[in-house]
Amino acid sequence: MKDKLTQMNYWLQRLLALVLYILALPFFSLLWLLIKFEDGGPLFFKQERMGKGKKPFIMHKIRTMVVGAEKLKEKYLHLNEADGPVFKIRNDPRYTKIGKILTRTGLDELPQLVNVVRGEMALVGPRPLPWDEAIKVPKRYQKRFSVLPGITSSWVVKGSHKLGFDEWMNLDLEYVKKRSNFFDVQILFLTGWLITKWSVCRLSKCTTLKNT
Repeated sequence: MKDKLTQMNYWLQRLLALVLYILALPFFSLLWLLIKFEDGGPLFFKQERMGKGKKPFIMHKIRTMVVGAEKLKEKYLHLNEADGPVFKIRNDPRYTKIGKILTRTGLDELPQLVNVVRGEMALVGPRPLPWDEAIKVPKRYQKRFSVLPGITSSWVVKGSHKLGFDEWMNLDLEYVKKRSNFFDVQILFLTGWLITKWSVCRLSKCTTLKNT
């Protein structure tokens, strides 16, 4: 019975992702104009990530960095703020002006709805890592690759870049162990709340926070 419910949830997520992607098309069109005006580069960024069962897939997202950012990674390795085998810089110098706003709100991840429709990702699950980082994940955390990666996750709603690598991986393992429709809805609700909070903060330029 549980397997049937899981399969049903899987297809419902794919259908929902398709509907959401269609609804987001006007937003993508607006971003295309803004990004073209800023640097003339492409709207989307594609990168190989490690998926369920360690299968590679091409993940889509809105481009938030300068064209050729991957080639500049070596130049900024000394600025890496993450521990473990991952590379994260909160105020990455490669961000474009628009990209900095998008990445803060998480709206740059919306194109991954295509990956959900294709069955490569789910709405909720461990965040997919770039292939060169994923192969370095310690053996004790390998179970995170036993489920579909997600657009959002426990890591996102509980602090994301503020958390250490081990905290991140343990949250992924907790998700694998506890995952259910109810748990997914909780994470989606919290993600929506955070996106709204961050978006309002960016629009108001966080003036209230700066004055306190």
